[in-house]
Amino acid sequence: MSDQPIRSDPAIALVGNPNTGKTTLFNALTGLSQRVGNYPGVTVQYQSGHMDLASGDAQIIDLPGTYSLSASSPDEAIAVDVLLGQQVGADPIDVVVVIADASNLRRHLYLLSQIIETDHRVVLALNMMDLARERGVHVDIDELSARLGIRVVALTSHRGDGIDELILAVEETLQEPRSEDAFSSPVPGSLVAAAHDLCQDETHPVNSHVEALRVLVDAGGHLEERLVERTNGDITQRLVALREKAATGRPLSAIESEARYAWVAQLVDGTLRGDEQLRPRRSDRIDRLLTHRVAGLAVFLAISAITFQGIFSWSAPLMDAIDGLFGDLGVVVGRYINEGPLQSLVVDGVITGVGGVLIFLPQIAILFLIISLLEDCGYMARAAMMMDRLLRFCGLSGRSFIPMLSSFACAVPGILSARAISERRDRYVTILVAPLMSCSARLPVYVLFIAAFIPDRPMLGSWLGLQGLTLLAMYGVGASVAIPVALLLRRTLLQGQSTPFLIELPSYKWPVPKVVLMRVYLNSREFVVRAGSIILAATIVMWALAYYPHSAEIATDFDGRRQAAETLPEATRTTTLESIDLAEATAYLEASYLGRAGRFLEPVVEPLGWDWRLGMAALASFPARELIISTLGTIYSLGADANETSSDLRSALRASPGADGEPLDTPVALSVMVFFALCAQCTSTLAVIRREMGSWGWVVLSFGYMTALAYAGAFIVYQVTESLGWGAVG
Repeated sequence: MSDQPIRSDPAIALVGNPNTGKTTLFNALTGLSQRVGNYPGVTVQYQSGHMDLASGDAQIIDLPGTYSLSASSPDEAIAVDVLLGQQVGADPIDVVVVIADASNLRRHLYLLSQIIETDHRVVLALNMMDLARERGVHVDIDELSARLGIRVVALTSHRGDGIDELILAVEETLQEPRSEDAFSSPVPGSLVAAAHDLCQDETHPVNSHVEALRVLVDAGGHLEERLVERTNGDITQRLVALREKAATGRPLSAIESEARYAWVAQLVDGTLRGDEQLRPRRSDRIDRLLTHRVAGLAVFLAISAITFQGIFSWSAPLMDAIDGLFGDLGVVVGRYINEGPLQSLVVDGVITGVGGVLIFLPQIAILFLIISLLEDCGYMARAAMMMDRLLRFCGLSGRSFIPMLSSFACAVPGILSARAISERRDRYVTILVAPLMSCSARLPVYVLFIAAFIPDRPMLGSWLGLQGLTLLAMYGVGASVAIPVALLLRRTLLQGQSTPFLIELPSYKWPVPKVVLMRVYLNSREFVVRAGSIILAATIVMWALAYYPHSAEIATDFDGRRQAAETLPEATRTTTLESIDLAEATAYLEASYLGRAGRFLEPVVEPLGWDWRLGMAALASFPARELIISTLGTIYSLGADANETSSDLRSALRASPGADGEPLDTPVALSVMVFFALCAQCTSTLAVIRREMGSWGWVVLSFGYMTALAYAGAFIVYQVTESLGWGAVG
């Protein structure tokens, strides 16, 4: 690897354990010149950027965090494949920068020992030197560098300390080919010999000594699976024989671990002092509080309450501004396009579709901001450990906590974050239940129907009202149902034992504003590009279904009404013409393909207390659940710009007849909200499930079981509350 000539745009890989400040360093090196991408054929994402060297531009690749080259999750597998030169579409790596926590150096040098064996040019970056000094840890940088035969740089990346020295070390390392005998592997000779034999076997070729070593040690790992597939299974018996020869009666993984940690102990002897002392007592006391069965849960619930309150209240002004901006844009654009299908496509399809995506960007950004702050300060790892007790009851583990929490803003990033779960069964169950968490798109539905049908009655004193309690209950519906669903999946389709949840609790530290804001920006941009394109396309399809066939008879009828209205006094003419326009839109909608579908579905939704209007609105909201609001606005002749705070829309709902011909009431409202709390969220969620799980079968299962749950839940709630006489509002 290292004897290849250096390219004009060398590739620098950042590798390290989780919680070593790797992303902070990446942001410090690249600034805003970074992007999120995928390698061909895989769904795991990586970040890349550029930094300036004295010799020219260099590409920086931030690989997923990993504790070793024994990959146990899709994220870690990508890091291993890139380092071994086996990832399709990845540039050859010219220098690997291994980031290690200077305050916990013994554990992090294990990964370094494996990476040096890859024969890459390597630079060791000792990050968090400020924390190491606070703990009384001292590292002899020069001696450590001499023993390793590589450059070692001390860093405090969040302050920018040592960044220039690291860039210089990378540049100097680029100019020096690595000597093949500079590093002696700590792995026992029997294992090295077995790997050598596998490399020399011409009938079953492997690409390198390191790959052969990983295939032998990591039995059943992704490298072995790939080799077995490449050789049509012929290699299996050969691997068994080589492992038996090298194992000497003990697991190869244990042999490797003992040898590498013995090497680490010898390496730090004389180069590391003070690392054996305990953490500060204040940190221990905080840990005991945050991970306590009762107190920890109380803290988590309090943080969750603040998070949701922030998402809902802090985002309101920005959401109103975006809503108004796109509403005004639609009016302005509509003036320059003649009335007809093109105008409707641009205004009602494209502009409304884009606005429907961007209006929720503030909530997404606020959620990512809060999660980033909690991650950077070290709390999220404690919360995951505390929630592991509850999730283990469902057959999951604390690894599922972050994906499920993220799904309360949007299931798309929640599902994507499940990639960090190493166990396939746990990952799949998490992906399938994550959409049950009430995302931000469901909030407008709750707000509209609660305000219209649930009285603002005080409960438990003056600080909690019935409306607020109902909103809390709607968020609890999905989370509560997720427990038995996860249990059922683990005992049927995805059986197997969950792996123990082991997590390294990172040190407490103040979040770095630049890093947090960069993470919010990148994740928000990714949401807009990925989810926005899907929702926009689906919105245009729904527009076509709601527009066609455009009946000429309806046009003739309402043109006649307009002509008659022109003769009215000026005081009533404008209002009458507006009413005619909205009534015409309603007539077109009822006669459209979507309206016909609503009529067709009416017998199906009648047991839920719905009429064809609610059925059609629910159907139209499939691309994005918040679309039900604008659809109802059109149905009730209020315009597509009606929103969940519209008093006219609330009044129209209360006056609208239900399935029994009587005005809609509280049981119908509860039925609608429960249905939306449990149904499949949107097309972007289903698309991401297909992408992450690799099969349309899982998409069908997800959509099918959630639709069945939603229908059953809505049916039970409506029938029970109706029989209890909850129809009165007041």
